[in-house]
Amino acid sequence: MLTYDDILAEADHHNLTTKEKPLRAHKGLIAGRNIAIKAGLTERDKKCVLAEELGHYYTGTGDITDMRSMANRKQEHHGRVYAYDKLVGLTGILDAYRHHCQGLSEAAEYLEVTEEFLAESLSYYKSKYGISVTVDNYVIYFEPTIAVLELTD
Repeated sequence: MLTYDDILAEADHHNLTTKEKPLRAHKGLIAGRNIAIKAGLTERDKKCVLAEELGHYYTGTGDITDMRSMANRKQEHHGRVYAYDKLVGLTGILDAYRHHCQGLSEAAEYLEVTEEFLAESLSYYKSKYGISVTVDNYVIYFEPTIAVLELTD
């Protein structure tokens, strides 16, 4: 499992400067090689926000703060998807299942992400894969609620 310090190290590896700032409208922003994280967030919040900002660094270009633009909304989406895949992913869902996590709260705690972030990632995976997806010997169901079924021979 990646920690906030792991994500900070990744940002540093790419010569990105990350600082906590008193942001008002956003939890995080990236401008050039500088990432601002809203001061006062929990470590889990900071981890989720920084992963998304790294996603913007890898996948985006320019100022995308104006969400009236379709192109900006697409870039925002790409940054979030990067963070979902990095911090949760289908393997994370399976790991939470294997560790007997019951419900969103326990799974978020196990994955060390916020419940909101996990819920958003599950919503994204449902929109991407539909009702279910098969990974190795498991079926992950997204409807009517998240569930994992282990396939046996």
